[in-house]
Amino acid sequence: MLRVSKIPMLLACCGLAAQPAPTPARRLSLREALQISLQNNLQVDIAQQARVVTVSGIPVSQGPFDWNLSASLQDQRLESAASGALVAGGPAYRQTYTTFNRGLVGDLNKNFDWGGNLDINYSPNYSAKESWIYNYYNPGNFYGATGNPYTGTLTATYTQSLLQGFGTQVTTAPVVIARKNAEGADYTYQLAIINLIASTETDYWSVVYAQKNLADKQISLQLAQKQLNENMIRLKVGTMAPLDVTSAEAKVAQAEQDIIAAQAQLDNAKDTLIRDLFPNAERPASLELTDAPTLSHIQLDEDAAVKMALERRVELKSARIAKDVSNLQLEVARNKVLPTLNAFASYNGNSDNYKSISPVNTDLSRLDYPGYTVGLKFAMPIQNRAAKGNLSIARANLRSSELNLRNQELSIILQVRTAVRNIEATEKGVKAAEKTRYLQEKTLEAEQKKFDNGMSTNFNVLQDMTNLDAARTAETQAQIAYATAVTALEQAVGNLAQARDFVIK
Repeated sequence: MLRVSKIPMLLACCGLAAQPAPTPARRLSLREALQISLQNNLQVDIAQQARVVTVSGIPVSQGPFDWNLSASLQDQRLESAASGALVAGGPAYRQTYTTFNRGLVGDLNKNFDWGGNLDINYSPNYSAKESWIYNYYNPGNFYGATGNPYTGTLTATYTQSLLQGFGTQVTTAPVVIARKNAEGADYTYQLAIINLIASTETDYWSVVYAQKNLADKQISLQLAQKQLNENMIRLKVGTMAPLDVTSAEAKVAQAEQDIIAAQAQLDNAKDTLIRDLFPNAERPASLELTDAPTLSHIQLDEDAAVKMALERRVELKSARIAKDVSNLQLEVARNKVLPTLNAFASYNGNSDNYKSISPVNTDLSRLDYPGYTVGLKFAMPIQNRAAKGNLSIARANLRSSELNLRNQELSIILQVRTAVRNIEATEKGVKAAEKTRYLQEKTLEAEQKKFDNGMSTNFNVLQDMTNLDAARTAETQAQIAYATAVTALEQAVGNLAQARDFVIK
């Protein structure tokens, strides 16, 4: 029989045993993180859908040049009547009429990209009239009907714009603009990918820094705790004042506080990275990043880097497309200011009246009864203020796109030059920080030996510990700064996706 005092302990042990094993942290390299981000990120999906919408505008803009076929069919019956006398004083009569009209109208229309229009109209027709005559003095019905009810027409009209709306540059402008917009949307999609790669790398290195910083703070705590333990021993044997123990305790407390802050910083950095990698997918409980920043000497001539950026940056490609679109819109606006002058020529074919439809079609196909019309049509708004206003807007838009392109070029040149200098500075900073950390370690070791031999003070040892902790932090910051500077340089020259072996389609 179990003793009562042991039951809570047994239950606690059972509870501990029943708890599931902790889920291991998901290990991620930088490349794996980039792949996951590209697969799951919402911004990429949004940019992809925007690209689909823009590309779909191409067939929409081509629609006005499609062949258009329309047809209508009607069947009509009309009743009418008339009363009177054939001659004055003669017998009265009443005549009723029944009219039948059946018609088919088929129309084929086509706009051409040089400013012309073709319209073909085929219209066979059936028209018959039945009449009944009733004579009051000589009762009896007399019936009469149309003998040849079938006839038809075939017309073809071509209209050519001679001023406004003339030429492929104007008429196909919506198609060209739609294609350029689709190309621009593709660059926008590429930019979203590039920005995502850059932001993911930045967030990845932020987590790496937080991990390394936490590890450094834990080492600092171990050193401080070791110093406190040694001081406690010295206090017990009477070779150290209580004040030195208090200083060591303060150092331990400060190290513990730094660990708490470093742990919070790591948790926040991981949450940010997890949010980027798994916006919709199942989020891992924790992440463990496996890559560390490496110092790889990059030699890149500033002028060569600027030239590369001006050739590769998708922002510039988009700005150039916007300028081309504005230039084309200006040409269209100039054309709209012109008056309208259209030349037209039409063929008007007719048929005789027949008892069936077949001879009608024979007449129309053989062009037995042709007719022709040619002419000019002119129109011009007296003030034409709307077209002139649109022309001013188009000129301003073109100038704005030119200025935006130049502004983009200047900004990119500045980014590249800054990135090149930052690479050089951060590379030197990493080497200097590594040397500083190494020297601080040696200084602490020497001071610790002097302290052990009674030739230094507790204050000096604690001060060297603080300096070493700061040196480790500075070294980690320099390494991360170099890694982010590499990302910034590759992004500035437009080579980030290629450098990471990603092909944007």
